[in-house]
Amino acid sequence: MGMIGLSCYILADTFFISQGLGPNGLAALNLAIPFYNFIQGVGLMLGMGGATKFALLRGQGREDEAQGVFTQSLILALAASVLFVLPGVLFPSQLSTLLGGSGVVHGMTQTYLRVLLSFSPAFLLNNVCLCFVRNDNAPRLAMTAMLGGSFSNILLDYLFIFPMNMGMFGAILATGLAPVISLAILSPHFRCRTLRLNRAGVRLAGAGELAALGSPSLIAELSSGLVLIMFNLIILGLAGNLGVAGYGVVANIYLVVLALFTGLSQGIQPLVSAAWGRREERTVHTVYRYALWAAVVLAAGVYVLSVLFAQPIVAAFNREQDPLLQQIAVRGLRLYFTAFFFSGFNVVTAVYFSSMDRPRAGFLVSILRGFVLIVPLALLMSRVWGMDGVWLSAPVTEALTALGAIYLLRKKVTE
Repeated sequence: MGMIGLSCYILADTFFISQGLGPNGLAALNLAIPFYNFIQGVGLMLGMGGATKFALLRGQGREDEAQGVFTQSLILALAASVLFVLPGVLFPSQLSTLLGGSGVVHGMTQTYLRVLLSFSPAFLLNNVCLCFVRNDNAPRLAMTAMLGGSFSNILLDYLFIFPMNMGMFGAILATGLAPVISLAILSPHFRCRTLRLNRAGVRLAGAGELAALGSPSLIAELSSGLVLIMFNLIILGLAGNLGVAGYGVVANIYLVVLALFTGLSQGIQPLVSAAWGRREERTVHTVYRYALWAAVVLAAGVYVLSVLFAQPIVAAFNREQDPLLQQIAVRGLRLYFTAFFFSGFNVVTAVYFSSMDRPRAGFLVSILRGFVLIVPLALLMSRVWGMDGVWLSAPVTEALTALGAIYLLRKKVTE
């Protein structure tokens, strides 16, 4: 539930920007969004990797080392934020040009990037703290903080874009304030000192281990950002800015639904890691099985709804009721969303592997659906089938990845 709220940061921007700034605003948002994915990816890598190690150490009774992992994750998050803040302050115009922005769209993209990257410390710290609070026996507080940040973003989006007429700056300012509000909701947990700063587990070698355990979350978000960039460039050549705007509607709704599966994987991680630390393999397999059934039900329900209500869903983001934008997005939604039948299985399985201290298997599943398959498939299929090829490259990628994940699962059973 919390991940749904977190993903609504961008969905709220998509809706209000579509209503307030039209297709140019949608195009600018979609060009800038990959950097949001990059920030989320690094934050979740440090948060999920650190929290997984934290839970494993606690399951083994090594409390001081577990608290040290929390300290190290915070330090790494602050260090990583510098890599985002500096280009956001110094080179937002160049980044906008690199992403394909031109004319009015260029200026909007530049504004979004400058503010988004300036708020990266808050996004990174929020992701880390949410993961640790969830693993520190307070999943409801983590969910409340994530939903609180999301709902504040929706409210501030409306206030900044419409009554206050702040345009694109208002949209991204609302998004940037959301993790600050989420951290404020989490703050009472740290005053209880259940989680505390401790140097016992802070070591240079530990940083690589945290990154490895959190790599599925990093690859999932990083690949989403890179796929957005690549798809934007392909679609610019096929259908121009209007095509990018249509893809923006489809992609941002897709990310919200994908958050259901990410939420499932984050929900099972503390349970699987703690049980694995205690060597309770039966519990581990039971939790995984429940998560897969939930993913199947969610995928089927979402796809049926998206097919039945594709027209009104897209129309909600099509302020000017442009028929070509409507046609592109509706077609895309119906084809692209078939990926859900495989993506839920892949996302849950990647985190399942990492939660059991099998980071290589989790990394492999994530990178297959991220970089290895979708990039060549999108380039090839778009040449053969145009926009339909772009839409279908996602489900084909997820299906092939699922076959690889099944192989890794069967290999583990026979070991």
